[in-house]
Amino acid sequence: MKRSEILEERFERLSRYEAQAAASGYTRVAGVDEAGRGPLAGPVVAGACILGDMKILGLNDSKKLSASVRDTLFEQIMMHATAWSVSAVEPSVIDSINILEATKNAMFSCIESLNVIPDCVLSDALKIPGIRMKCIPIVHGDALSNSIAAASILAKVHRDRLMCEYDDIYPGYGFSKHKGYGTKEHYEALRRLGPSPIHRQSFLRSFFEGNGKEAFVEN
Repeated sequence: MKRSEILEERFERLSRYEAQAAASGYTRVAGVDEAGRGPLAGPVVAGACILGDMKILGLNDSKKLSASVRDTLFEQIMMHATAWSVSAVEPSVIDSINILEATKNAMFSCIESLNVIPDCVLSDALKIPGIRMKCIPIVHGDALSNSIAAASILAKVHRDRLMCEYDDIYPGYGFSKHKGYGTKEHYEALRRLGPSPIHRQSFLRSFFEGNGKEAFVEN
């Protein structure tokens, strides 16, 4: 098969949940996903997207795509999707209410920010309290639904770009490289510099208590 045919086939396969929602009478189906639940620093970001009738080939779980492919798809989504939005929840809020609740808040906010109100939301595994429309959580949804995959790309690219901006504001940590995740380089910078204003204090507690619980996570 040609690459274009493979991408077409994949897009059709990942349209199954959207098609099921349409068969149930829903006409404006949004996908929602997050990026940045695991890092030691920076916000958690959610993206929401209503693809509508636009066929954007190559959509997938953002973590499975190269940065250049994500950037290309990000631009296509912004130009061609019926509606899209992103929302970030800052580290201080994460420390206050925990990362799970912060993630749900980010998802709720970006759904509410869409300029077209969806009547059904497909989410990557999480139920989202407070939303006014039908919500269907799908485990590993970013690899199974085009709408959720598009949302994951929006969230990931937006967050990565924020972390590159933070690298200029707080130099020395390597934020543009590891995006706040717990890499060896990041832990070494923390030992040398201490935490920055965008570090999640609740994530660093065990590290600074000296019990050696370092979990290296690549982005």
